[in-house]
Amino acid sequence: MDFSLSAFVDAFPKLLPAAMTNLAIAFVAMGSALVGGTVLTILRTFGIGPLNRVIGALISFIRGTPILVQIFLFYYGLPALGLDLSPVQAGVLAIALNSAIFITEIMRGGLSSMDPGPVEAAIALGVGARTIWGRVILPQLYIRVLPPLVNELTIIVKGTALLSVITVVEVLRTAQQVANASFRPLEALLAAAVVLFALNLAISQVGRGLEARFAARRG
Repeated sequence: MDFSLSAFVDAFPKLLPAAMTNLAIAFVAMGSALVGGTVLTILRTFGIGPLNRVIGALISFIRGTPILVQIFLFYYGLPALGLDLSPVQAGVLAIALNSAIFITEIMRGGLSSMDPGPVEAAIALGVGARTIWGRVILPQLYIRVLPPLVNELTIIVKGTALLSVITVVEVLRTAQQVANASFRPLEALLAAAVVLFALNLAISQVGRGLEARFAARRG
């Protein structure tokens, strides 16, 4: 089958609106994952044996199973427990949990490389743990781990395409619909790949700009 440039170009007007769904899901999932990853990171510093074992088991399960399986578990498993979620809600939760596990590992590595001096000074001054985390540790930690967090966001954007399997109408599912209507799957899927690549390229560029700004402030 010959490549049709017109079919490739014609796919974009349908794919671009769908890309906003991918982007919205990605940002909501990333925000939720950042909160979850931060909470897990703080909990792990308490050194509570049983709690750390539970968190460790969760980390092992999430890292050891495909995210597609996790999406299916949320979409089909939670209704069986009496919690009915829309495809978008199930997808956001699955992606957020998956990403939170990787973010807590990122933050754990960032913590180990931080200068303990400011924290020790705050403790010596009698500053409470909540204030130390909120005003001393986390602001520095987020800046330190910004590059891998931006990378994690690009992974999430790519992961949103998997939600097509649970009927979320995003870029990939729209591309499949375009391909079914036009009988030109190559052009539709290539256009979807271009759209997702453009989203991640934009995110990466914004991330580099933020990194440069924070580096300039530190300098």
